[in-house]
Amino acid sequence: MGSADELLGAKPTVKSFFDSDTNTLTHLVWCAQTKAAAIVDSVLHYEAASGNTSTELADEVASFAVSEALQIVYHIETHVHADHLSAAPYLRHKLGGKVVIGSDVPEVQRTFKPIFNFEPEFDTSGNQFDLLIADGESFQLGNLSGKAIATPGHTPACTSWLIGDALFVGDTLFAPDFGTARCDFPGGDARTLYQSVQKLYELPDETRVFLCHDYMPNGRAVMIETTIGAQKSDNIQIAAHISESEFVQMREARDATLRMPTLILPSVQVNLRAGELPPAEDNGVHYIKVPINQFQ
Repeated sequence: MGSADELLGAKPTVKSFFDSDTNTLTHLVWCAQTKAAAIVDSVLHYEAASGNTSTELADEVASFAVSEALQIVYHIETHVHADHLSAAPYLRHKLGGKVVIGSDVPEVQRTFKPIFNFEPEFDTSGNQFDLLIADGESFQLGNLSGKAIATPGHTPACTSWLIGDALFVGDTLFAPDFGTARCDFPGGDARTLYQSVQKLYELPDETRVFLCHDYMPNGRAVMIETTIGAQKSDNIQIAAHISESEFVQMREARDATLRMPTLILPSVQVNLRAGELPPAEDNGVHYIKVPINQFQ
């Protein structure tokens, strides 16, 4: 996947923003020479009790991008999030750029379309997104080289994004003291996640790893960034010495104890549409469905 010298020779600038409501980290990454930038895993606030959305964090990201004269090229999604709504369409309208996700997203759309009984015309080809990028496919962000690395397991379409020496892992890896994503959502698989992480462990130890979530165990401060080396040596669930069978046994046992994320129903319905709300009904109002007894 490239030598340490190749990766570390290209060091993007990264500014991170933390949403305390969903424990989500949004990252703004850019090429210092050209100001070409990408926003990774943006957040649209959603109040479950009222159904209201708001854009505080997205506006903070946008204001910073404007203050730095950044040119937004991409709005990157690491996966179809189940714990927050994407603000990608809102930020695309304000700042320009294309909404990007891994090319396996149609599999997730095909899985959830019948669960939510989406409208018949809902397209499961992924064309709601501006750009689908396949595993191993390269792209440019100014003078920085990027690569998509498919890392399924949490969902079938999870993708980690390597931009220079910075790796944006979504839910594939959490902080070393917290472990990995769960694998019990439709299409998830613990054995597949283990194999995906081994792909990431082939990267140089110095590779910077930017997290999508942090849950601050034992009351520590928010952790934004770690390294491949730290994950390999210290991750409590999937350090390099932990075998596949050990991980699968642990992950499946732990997942059996977890409750569904608070915002999974609105999040999946919106994020499968690249962050757009479901079509308005004949009264002009958008609705989120609640399928009864479909998730255990």
